[in-house]
This record gives sequence, structure tokens and C-alpha cells, in this order.
Amino acid sequence: MVYTVTFNPALDYVLNVKNLQSKDINRTEAEQLFYGGKGINVSVILTRLGIENEALGFVGGFSGKQLNTMLQADGIHTDFVCLKNGITRINVKIKSEQDFDINANGPEISHDELEQLFEKLNKIKRDDFLVLAGSIPPSMNNDIYEKILEKLSTKGIHFIVDATGDLLLNVLKFKPLLIKPNHHELAELFSADINNLDDIKTYAARLQNMGAENVLVSRGKDGAALLDKNARLHISKNIPGEIKSAVGCGDSMVAGFIAGFIKTGSFEYALKLGSACGNATAFSDTLATKEEIHKILQSEYFK
Repeated sequence: MVYTVTFNPALDYVLNVKNLQSKDINRTEAEQLFYGGKGINVSVILTRLGIENEALGFVGGFSGKQLNTMLQADGIHTDFVCLKNGITRINVKIKSEQDFDINANGPEISHDELEQLFEKLNKIKRDDFLVLAGSIPPSMNNDIYEKILEKLSTKGIHFIVDATGDLLLNVLKFKPLLIKPNHHELAELFSADINNLDDIKTYAARLQNMGAENVLVSRGKDGAALLDKNARLHISKNIPGEIKSAVGCGDSMVAGFIAGFIKTGSFEYALKLGSACGNATAFSDTLATKEEIHKILQSEYFK
């Protein structure tokens, strides 16, 4: 069983506006509403790959109810803590001659509500997987991932962490099965220049020395690299095609890696499936479907 945690999920309200200007009222040509959040994205792809999972986290107000309704309509199992105050953030994405992204901060989470999450986490059993992914609300201390892993560290759970900065560094001592910085985040962690695969291997090895078992580095247009716990570097390249959006590609890669590892125990196949999921989402308007992932996986580039 896989559990994902998203502290700060969102509804993304996408507005298509022609000739956006400030002198008069702007009228949209189209509007779309999507659910978002890194852990949620992982749950969506896992569900589409047939991997049993449950999305945990926090929702609040009318927007939280809408997010939960949309997820359940897509077959995503959820067990969110419902906040007494505040609402799940609504991010506004304006698509025009120039695009604008306006992300909300998110609601405050009380101590009692945080304890409710810990109670839900207590049901996780040995050999289950726990995915911690994404940002946290500004009101929350950046040691929250550390506290979660500390409480669960003796239960034999496989931890996967996709976070940046101290959120990531603070959990390495708990030996997560997988961490997934991108190449920019890897460079920022060590104030270093990452120019090639040798650099990636060098700094990924440093993260392993700090506790991580496997380090998956997404490299944008250059694909991905995995330094596994046996110090073997696996490489995956992107396939050519029209990229529609980079949103959710890294989350899709994490989900594919988990699914591949659960199915085969092979790091090589886990990277292959993870890369196929990331590519499929890049070529899709939203998160990739099962059919889109399968098509990529069966292409000549992945054989």
C-alpha cells in the first residue's frame, strides 16, 4: 500500500484570456479547473497504473470539498483532515500573450489538526510506502517532514521524499528509499555547478552518504539519472515530441518509479517506468492517462 501526503494542495483555476489588459474588464475565452499538489499528482498516476494508494493531507472550506469531490470522481482514495478554518488554496493561472501564475499561500494548520494527520499515519504498516512531496504552508515549521519520519522510523516503512532545501536535508538521517531532486535543486543543495552526469553522480553520492538509499535526479530536457544504493548510475533520456506542459512531470516520474519498483524490485525498470510516466505527462494537457503511459513505454525509445 502506498500513502501520499500533500500539506498544501490546491485547485488550479486556468483562465484563457485574449489580449490581457488593465484598462477595462477582461473576458475569458475558456476556463478550466484542475486539482493540484505533488502528493496528489503521485496518487493520481499510481491509481492509473493500478497501484493501491491513499492520499492524505489537509483540505479546508468549499474549495477543499470541491478538490476532494474531483479526486474521488477520478477514483482516487482520500482520507484528508478537514480544517476548521481557512480554505484550500486556489491558484490562478492566466494564459494570454504573456502567462501569469498566482499561487496562494494556503491555510494555517493547527496543532490539533496536525495530530489528526499523525493518527492517520499510524495506520501505515511495515513495507508500506509513504510519499512526502511538495511545499508546506508558510505557517508550518520546515522540520515537519523530519517529525513525521521520526515518529514512523521504527515501523519498517519505505519513505519517498520529493522536497527541497531543509525539508529534504532534515530527513536524510532516516534513510529514505528514494529522494528526487531535479538538477537545479541538487546544485542548490551544495551551492555547486551541475554540468554533466559526473557532477550528478558526485553530488548524488553525497546525498547517499548523508542517508538516502537511492537518488533520482530529473534533468529537464536531458531526461533523468538514478544513482541506486549499489552505486550504479542508470540513465534515461526523454523521447522527442511536442511538450505541452512540464507541470506534474516530476510527480509522474516518482509515481512511475514506485509502481515499477513495487512490481519488479528492479531499479532499472523503476526508472524506465518513471521516465515513461514523466514523458507521457509532458505530452499531455494534464496528468498522463494509463493509455498514454503504455504507448510511451512501448515506443522504440524505451525498448
